[in-house]
Amino acid sequence: MKKPVVRNWRQLLSPALLALTVLVVIMSVWGPGALAAYTDRGILNRIQTQQEETGKEGYRYQLSSNEKLYILSQCLNAQNLPETEQSAKTRDTETAYQELTGTYAFVVNHNGPSGKEITDAEIYETANNGLSMLKEAGVLPAEIREIRAEAYEATLYSAIDVPEPRNNVAVWKLSLTGSLQNANKENRLIDAYIDADDGKIYEFYVRAQLEWEEIDPDVLVEAWGSYMGLSAPQAYETDNPLLETTPYYRKYVFTGNGEERTVVTIGFYEGINELFLKISR
Repeated sequence: MKKPVVRNWRQLLSPALLALTVLVVIMSVWGPGALAAYTDRGILNRIQTQQEETGKEGYRYQLSSNEKLYILSQCLNAQNLPETEQSAKTRDTETAYQELTGTYAFVVNHNGPSGKEITDAEIYETANNGLSMLKEAGVLPAEIREIRAEAYEATLYSAIDVPEPRNNVAVWKLSLTGSLQNANKENRLIDAYIDADDGKIYEFYVRAQLEWEEIDPDVLVEAWGSYMGLSAPQAYETDNPLLETTPYYRKYVFTGNGEERTVVTIGFYEGINELFLKISR
């Protein structure tokens, strides 16, 4: 009786290695083409959809408070507009705000709120909440009256960084209506720019029973900066006497990203007792 032949393991492995090698060679030649054809069948003659960011003004990045302040200030500075009712005789509300081109533009938002911004029906209540917060913070006198819808005009604007239009800030401009230009403006808000996302008040002009000597600009700007969620301000010294039409003012700088900086002015018009905080020059 013959004993079974026990082959060396190398002899048993050689046919397997040979088969594996042949399979690898076949797959390397035929595999990529077959895979590509299979993939093509899945995408050819079919409509593919993909969400992507566009450069339209309607899309906005999540900007920091300092970035939003900077963009809005640059857009306002790109215009030649009256800064206060002191210049009411030269104010033309129909043509003052026009669509601009250049590095920064401040344009009327004809599309209205997108669904995320404060609406025209909500802006007056939002503005009153902002006034209350500024009063509590010591920025505004407690005597400033509440805003009534029938006494004010509200317009939605977009402040746009033109080279990067996705960087834009939606703001409401609230102004005492023209029908009340000759009314008693004591303890009234005259003008304000209000963030259309969070309702924060950027810039304001108010008539108040105050004198410049009663105002501490350093304390006021600190309180306003804290309310806005901004970094700490620094004093801004200038020897240009033509920057303002009043001798009663003080300027500060809020820094942003890189070399960005926003000049904020606390000022007062004697005679009409108008206190203002502005971010435009």
